[in-house]
Amino acid sequence: MDAVRVWLGWADGGTGGAAGGAAVLDPVERARAAAFVRAELRERYTAAHVMLRQVLGGCLDQDPAEVRFARQDCPCCGGPHGRPVLAGERPPLEFSLSHAGALVAVAVAGAGVPIGVDVEALPRPGTVAEVGSKLHPAERAEIDAADDPVAAFARIWTRKEAYLKGLGTGLGRALDLDYVGTGQPGPEGWALADLAAPDGHAVAVAVRQSEPVVAGLAWFGQKNRNDSKA
Repeated sequence: MDAVRVWLGWADGGTGGAAGGAAVLDPVERARAAAFVRAELRERYTAAHVMLRQVLGGCLDQDPAEVRFARQDCPCCGGPHGRPVLAGERPPLEFSLSHAGALVAVAVAGAGVPIGVDVEALPRPGTVAEVGSKLHPAERAEIDAADDPVAAFARIWTRKEAYLKGLGTGLGRALDLDYVGTGQPGPEGWALADLAAPDGHAVAVAVRQSEPVVAGLAWFGQKNRNDSKA
């Protein structure tokens, strides 16, 4: 698989109910789901991971319940909690999962091509001011100069999170180290792209490759909310 593909879906709209539902999850996923006190969060976690398994199972021509996962070592501390990957010596594809509220995103790329995806709901202005102060100086300037600082922050934040997921560091890497906006070159060897998103959300993908990202975007199951927009 060479192309980058991204699926979006709603975790509370029946998206994850097909193909056995929670029965396809492994014991670790079920335990994590059960740890949520609030039923809403438990159900959304379950639906997101069912969607991930269904996407990967379709790409691999495999039963979703048979998909096995592993973790790479963390680049920050070496611990076994780095980027999630398919189990095995030579995984046939790379993937990333993100969910914010009810919206879920799954991204898939070819073997040996690390990828990260992030979806976020538009934040409150207070969040923009608080978290934005920790970003790269050029990113802060980009947000301050924008006509809509909230939308500009959401765009940069999803690009940042997607990139950090692709690296495998997550938020263990300082937020001001890497520039992921559009006013100057981004991280060397990485390509980032904003994707069409439903109202009130932002979605971005980061891929370790030199050429621009050309991503196929599809909705998982029936799109049951407002149409996505560029």
